[in-house]
Amino acid sequence: MTDQFDHSGRPGRSRDAAATNEQWRERYADTVMNTFGTPARVLVRGEGAHLWDADGREYIDLLAGIAVNCLGHAHPAIVAAVSEQIATLGHVSNVFTSPAQVRLAEQVVELVFPGARPGRSKAFLANSGTEANEAAFKIVRRHGGSARPRVLALVDAFHGRTMGALALTYKAAYRRPFEPLPGGVEFVPAGDVDALRSALGPDVAALFVEPIQGEAGVRELPSGYLETARELTSAVGALLVVDEVQTGMGRTGAWMAHHLLAPGVTPDVVTLAKGLGGGMPIGATVATGRAAELLEPGQHGTTFGGNPVAAAAALAVIDTIRREDLLARVTSLGERWAERLEAVDAVTQVRGRGLLRGVGLADAVGPAGEVADELGRRGFIVNAPRPDTLRLAPPFVLSDADADAFTAALADLLSTRGRTGAS
Repeated sequence: MTDQFDHSGRPGRSRDAAATNEQWRERYADTVMNTFGTPARVLVRGEGAHLWDADGREYIDLLAGIAVNCLGHAHPAIVAAVSEQIATLGHVSNVFTSPAQVRLAEQVVELVFPGARPGRSKAFLANSGTEANEAAFKIVRRHGGSARPRVLALVDAFHGRTMGALALTYKAAYRRPFEPLPGGVEFVPAGDVDALRSALGPDVAALFVEPIQGEAGVRELPSGYLETARELTSAVGALLVVDEVQTGMGRTGAWMAHHLLAPGVTPDVVTLAKGLGGGMPIGATVATGRAAELLEPGQHGTTFGGNPVAAAAALAVIDTIRREDLLARVTSLGERWAERLEAVDAVTQVRGRGLLRGVGLADAVGPAGEVADELGRRGFIVNAPRPDTLRLAPPFVLSDADADAFTAALADLLSTRGRTGAS
């Protein structure tokens, strides 16, 4: 095929401008590894909580890139911060640092461990949630050494797909193709204090937990579990690692979900990503006390982690959430929306906090994946982490009207599927 050129001499731009969803999908299949399956649609533009695809259809985004775009799409604060930073300093090697990196590390430490003494808590800046958990895993190994070879995680946990993070992830379909994985990881039932007590001992280096298990269907750990986990891990000298990749950065209405669910608990290590950059790739591993000093020069690193552009975006996210009081907005909208969703026929339960919600569906309406697909055709982007659950993780700037429009569309769809036997 002969490339078409636009007026600037760049190949393919005029052809791209006219390409449809189907044409983009064909090109995707020819060039992109099949790790995600066929894309549902090709998205070309976003503004606030709305998206448009290559065919010009508009959608209300209730997934936000799976809890990433917390300020929505094309937020002016992020656009300005990224534009200014890339025009000033885009990247330096980790032999150096930048003011944006230092400022972000200071801010993240304060958000995770409010009131911590200067120098006691520190951050490692990475590019993603799985990388943040890889760094946490290495901290755990440094803590445990040969005397503490065991690491505990929870049934239905999801901590990422790189080899170390995958070893901490429960789902067999993710794990089996890549075994043998890094050893020593054992899974205990989520929320079962007796099982945790039996599993813990002086040979355990750490326990990894998510305050709300997103891939399990947005399931919150039972009241008191994190407090008991902290008590039991401390008693045997094990680290407590809290994965806030999906739940952190205001998603539940607090900066960290564990602040909300267990305000008296101080973990040793907390991992962040997703909403931290508001769409830019960034993650953070934040540790306190001795855990903050375990990794020494040469024991861990990253080329792009903490780069000035991603750090500037994250600083803009933090500033905007504070300035616009979005934690309060997340709480109020989340509670109102959950109440209205619970009133929908064939909705069995609404789980979660703030704007991270799992909507349980009755068997009569069929698989949640089919419901999510039909909602997409009606202009709403959601996903189905479990066969009986829809996940909602929209931008914090979602309007009441958009939330209500989804509730009405869901009620109509479930009523139709219930009458027709989900055929």
